[in-house]
Amino acid sequence: MQSEAPKASRGRHSKWLDQCQEASSDLARLRISQPMLDAVIDEIAGRMIRVGHQWLADFASCNYLGFDLDPEIIAAIPAYLAKWGTHPSWSRLLGSPVLYERIEEQLAHLLGAPDVLALPTITHIHMSVIPVLAGSGTILVDRRAHKTIYDGCSVAKSHGATVVRYPHDDMEALGELLAAGPDYPRMICTDGVNSMTGNAPPLPELARLAREHDATLYVDDAHGFGVIGERSGNETSPYGSRGNSIVRFCGESYDNVVLVAGCSKAYSSLLAFIACPTPIKNFLKVAAPPYLYSGPAPVASLATVLSGLEVNERRGDAIRADLHRKTRRVLDALDELGIATPNESGFPIIEIALADPHDIDDVGRFLFSHGIYVTLAAYPLVPRSDVGFRVQMTAANTDAEVDQLVGVLDELKARFGLRMVDEPREAMAGRG
Repeated sequence: MQSEAPKASRGRHSKWLDQCQEASSDLARLRISQPMLDAVIDEIAGRMIRVGHQWLADFASCNYLGFDLDPEIIAAIPAYLAKWGTHPSWSRLLGSPVLYERIEEQLAHLLGAPDVLALPTITHIHMSVIPVLAGSGTILVDRRAHKTIYDGCSVAKSHGATVVRYPHDDMEALGELLAAGPDYPRMICTDGVNSMTGNAPPLPELARLAREHDATLYVDDAHGFGVIGERSGNETSPYGSRGNSIVRFCGESYDNVVLVAGCSKAYSSLLAFIACPTPIKNFLKVAAPPYLYSGPAPVASLATVLSGLEVNERRGDAIRADLHRKTRRVLDALDELGIATPNESGFPIIEIALADPHDIDDVGRFLFSHGIYVTLAAYPLVPRSDVGFRVQMTAANTDAEVDQLVGVLDELKARFGLRMVDEPREAMAGRG
């Protein structure tokens, strides 16, 4: 006798699940067929990785400064473990190792920010801080802001806030929305360095609008912190100096500006932070669930941040100059090959779109078989018009690996259709 199907699989539940599966069907198929999705990394050797029997040059890592492989940082961690153990399992409200206080003080000094609160991840921060700052007011969010910002806005909306999208980097439209007099408090949410295009928003114009209309500008600079920083006459590369994030890179102050960033990319560690006025920091200590309830970062992560800050102070600018040189090599090669990329900044995130989004599986297999590992950008992670792949440069990539990448891109162009310079590009839809 055939067993009865569970009730949750029938009726509305079944239709809802079918709709969800259909929306993600492209990605689900790729996850099974594509060796560069859901891969198990069996071994690393520098920025080379082994997946099964295949060694590949890794251009999918976000460890921009190469701190994950830095011998000095690795050597510093055991002493912290010997003193503090592997994991302080208090919530931060109950007790924080003094390592947190040192990190927050040093980050505030580096950023030139009024104060800093460290929490486990950027996603934690968005989900807890955006609702607090928005209250029952209005959030104006860039259409291309990161999905995790939209998740935080959804929580804020459920608490009574109004959420309005404005066209990507359209300051005129944003100004009109602000002038229309939305409810207070007013909040503008945007990415810093965009995680797909590698470009930065018009931060000075955003900050000006925020101050003119008594709004808070909330910036997620996950991919900019550690890479770009304050400008000076003796900087070693166009990335600026010190890696102290987009606010300083643009010569802005923190008036009406809240900066969110993380250490999981440039600093290769599980930790994130919000740069904000001290009264907001103190309020979050009793209002933000990650501070009240979440387990803290492991001691090794805290140690990595502290050691990384020391390395950054002494060697960071030289590392960033090398990162810029390698990134420029790839961007120049794309220009020579006529391959289009939206990257106008020169920052180390290089998006390459396919002429035909249906080629994504074959392109991924081609890159994998030729020893190149990248981030595949498949639908629905990106709109169909932007399906392709993302190259992330790190200081730990060798010149030989960069040369290998450039050679494979040349072969890829000859075999598949890539979006070329001067070809029309459809406007990207929002990711939220």
